Amino acid sequence: MLDKKVAELINTQINKEFYSAYLYLDFSNYFIETGLEGYASWFKIQAQEERDHALLFMQYMQNNGEKVTFEAVEKPEFEFKKPGDPLQATLEHEQYVTGLIHTIYEAAYSVKDFRTMQFLDWFVKEQGEEEKNAEDMIKKYKLFGEDPKGLYLIDSEMAARVYTAPSLVL
Repeated sequence: MLDKKVAELINTQINKEFYSAYLYLDFSNYFIETGLEGYASWFKIQAQEERDHALLFMQYMQNNGEKVTFEAVEKPEFEFKKPGDPLQATLEHEQYVTGLIHTIYEAAYSVKDFRTMQFLDWFVKEQGEEEKNAEDMIKKYKLFGEDPKGLYLIDSEMAARVYTAPSLVL
């Protein structure tokens, strides 16, 4: 059995991951509306990743005999003026999620729950990648995105992303 606080934090994280999926689907909708289908595709794939993260946390809870409780998924509330805005929001959101993962890790560490810490190691690494991806998108947008031709090329690059399911063994 998991420590009660650790289990509660993981259950909260499941719901936060589903929110992340909704958030990135909302960003995808924004990019569809602006005609940037490459970015839209990139964010749809990101939503799939976030959903899979929720499922991984869910499976971990179930493997440890814990009940998973789903909460209502909050509606994303963003209004953007330019394509760079959701990119900045993505970085801020990923930094927030990193903080959530660290909080779970700290709680597991405090009760010497090494199995949960080992499980979380993958997510710690993943969050580093997520933040770097967001930072790279912002840099490219700032360098080239204000120019319509540059934005077209970046959008084409974003369209090349393919979905790869996480390979975390529980």
